[in-house]
Amino acid sequence: MSRSETRRQRYEKKKMQANIMPMSICMVNFGIDENVALTIRAAACYGAESVMVIGSIPDYSFLRPRSGTTVDFVNIKQFSNPSDFLKYARENDNHIVSAEICDGAHDINDYRFPMDKKVIIVMGNEYTGVPAEIILNSDPVFITMNGPGFCLNTMQTGVVFLNEYSRQLSSYMKGVQGAA
Repeated sequence: MSRSETRRQRYEKKKMQANIMPMSICMVNFGIDENVALTIRAAACYGAESVMVIGSIPDYSFLRPRSGTTVDFVNIKQFSNPSDFLKYARENDNHIVSAEICDGAHDINDYRFPMDKKVIIVMGNEYTGVPAEIILNSDPVFITMNGPGFCLNTMQTGVVFLNEYSRQLSSYMKGVQGAA
C-alpha cells in the first residue's frame, strides 16, 4: 500500500481481492444518522453482501465522509416498513436473525448461524429495538454482557454480530475444505 494512494484507490484495489459473505445487515429506523454511516463502514469492512435499511437513509453527502467513503462499496436496499422487508426476506429464502434482548433469545456464544442460506442480521432502532413483527419471524439473539450495562449501541452490536458471523463462516469453510 502506497502512502501516495488515496483512500478510494486503496479500496478499489482491495475490492478486487475481497471476500463477500452470504449475509446482510439490516437497520430499523435508526434515529442517529452516524450509526447508519458507521454500520455501513463495518459492513463494507467485513464483506457483507448488502446493507438493508427499513425507513429513511441519510443523504449521500452525509454518509460518504462518515462511512470513510465505504458507502460507495456497499449495496444498499431500502424498505419502507417491516412487512416489506419480511416479504423480501421470504421471497429470497433468507434466514433472519434479530439482535435483541427478549424472551426466548439465544446467547450469541451458543448460537450457530445457518450456513445453508443467506442470513440477514437485523438491528433495531436505538430506542425501541427490533419490531415485534420481525422478532416473531426471526431467531432473536443477544450478546452476553458481564458489566453493569446491558445494551450496546446499535452500531457496536452490528460489529459484534458481523464478527461472530465471519468467525463462524471461516470455521465452516475450513471444515468444508478439510473434508474435500
